[in-house]
Amino acid sequence: MEYKVIPFVATANPNNMSSKNIAEQLDQLIKTQATGGWEYVRLESVSTYVQPVQGCFGNPVKPGYMTSFQMVVFSKKEDEKPPVTIN
Repeated sequence: MEYKVIPFVATANPNNMSSKNIAEQLDQLIKTQATGGWEYVRLESVSTYVQPVQGCFGNPVKPGYMTSFQMVVFSKKEDEKPPVTIN
């Protein structure tokens, strides 16, 4: 089984900021990947800590912080390979 992970960042503006609009963007991503044989598995939230930026003399210019990213996970069955024969 192969897996592929793609970041998902929906775009919206004040005129189209609805859950329907965001869902349509995710739906389009899933359909696009399906044409390549990829099957949607799930949407995952991945949290990470961004290190602080150090300034002169080690004083922090920008403190560290937590952030998260939305990742779409797809899977695909690997093509079956012929068995290896040893002579």
